[in-house]
Amino acid sequence: MKSGTTFISDQFYAKHVSDLHFRHLRMAKASTSIQDCAAQMAKEQVSCLFVGESPQQIQGYVTDITLRDQALAKGLAFDTPISEIMEHAMVSIHPEATLVEALLLMFRTKSRYLLVKENEQYIGWISRTKILTEQSQGPFMFIQSVKEARQITELKDKWQRMPEIIHLLLSRGMKAGIVNQIITTVADTITQRVIERVIKEIGSPPAKFVFFVLGSEGRGELTLKTDQDNAIIYEDKANEQREAVRAYFLDFATRVSTALDQIGIAFCDGELMAMNPKWTHSLSHWKRNYERWISDASQETAMNYSTFFDCRAIFGEESLLVELKDYMGELLEKAPERFFINLGYNALQYEPPLTFFRNIKTEKIDGEKQLNLKQTMRPIVDLARVFALKHKIHETNTVRRIDLLRQKGVFTMPETQELIHAFNYLMSLRLENQAGLILEKKEKPKNFLTLDSLTKVQSVTLIEIFKVIKDFQARIKFSFTRSL
Repeated sequence: MKSGTTFISDQFYAKHVSDLHFRHLRMAKASTSIQDCAAQMAKEQVSCLFVGESPQQIQGYVTDITLRDQALAKGLAFDTPISEIMEHAMVSIHPEATLVEALLLMFRTKSRYLLVKENEQYIGWISRTKILTEQSQGPFMFIQSVKEARQITELKDKWQRMPEIIHLLLSRGMKAGIVNQIITTVADTITQRVIERVIKEIGSPPAKFVFFVLGSEGRGELTLKTDQDNAIIYEDKANEQREAVRAYFLDFATRVSTALDQIGIAFCDGELMAMNPKWTHSLSHWKRNYERWISDASQETAMNYSTFFDCRAIFGEESLLVELKDYMGELLEKAPERFFINLGYNALQYEPPLTFFRNIKTEKIDGEKQLNLKQTMRPIVDLARVFALKHKIHETNTVRRIDLLRQKGVFTMPETQELIHAFNYLMSLRLENQAGLILEKKEKPKNFLTLDSLTKVQSVTLIEIFKVIKDFQARIKFSFTRSL
């Protein structure tokens, strides 16, 4: 992808859904025949028709693709009611959401259409094509091109282009959180393409399953230095089928992880991957895992398995992960206090790198003073997680967790602003440093930042951020360890 000023349409990033001329809802009753619906869509020249008694009682929708795949391809009678083939998974967005948010939502939910909802009323709909026409070039067209790629070599080429895209987005002032989401969406999309390819190679799965991601990808906070953190849940099967089902998914997971490693999304050093037999299990086995971790509640368990509370489905039957999360929620309701205390202790293992004289403490690596930015951010990630679990918040993204905690009255507005600013500033530095290493020094991305590369303003800002983290850790000590 060529760099330059034409890569990004700056105006696009300032636009909101309400700036588009979104389409009015075209409705059909559930009893309307497939043929009549197709005729209505042709007459009104729309690719999407909503099904229900009124715009406020929508039951589902059909698209031109639904008619092709579910009616024509299956030879259904033309007088079949449209309710027989309509799709139910509808996704909505507020008109004041940005087009960036709308596209990320579409890619995340695999939706080609979004309902526009304001004051609990549906007021129209927009298509992915409509939004993409607002921007002839940019990361979203790039994501679309990733979705269309199939060969491993092609996907590898797409992943190798990411540093240039990220460098350009950051240089134009895009917020770190949005950049994280773009990297995460590309990684998700590559993984989905690989999974589809593997299923085509080895045949359909013998059971329903969900492939889910953990850690930074589970939180939607991927950087350019990333590895694989994933796992599989499959539905419980009769005893005589268990071995065959398990053998399929372990072979499947090994092929997926091997392909991702070839593309450039490396194997996890700690083997936290579905290809490891420890992390591919039936739903009942996964429930027992969480039950053990929460009831054991030791410091070691909190340290080893905390990342499993940052999980997100990216392929398959999401309902399996939803059921596991619901069960986890029930367990947390009855969790011993020491579970939260030890998660709190886990978040206090890292000391902000400040000397007694309030200077930045660094490590000497290859003769240079360097700062580990990932370690520096870890207290905010860990502390947001422990408060979220304590207050029954199921969101996994760190910034959104902090904001939801504010809404519940756990954090004040100033505390929230300080924490989010600190997190985003550290993330921006981390992303800029990684992109620079790849593009300018032709080195592999890393989480260490050379202190000599910082400006005086950046150094002062970092010192203030470390103070914020220190104060936040003091609050954890008070809330969970009662040690103050």
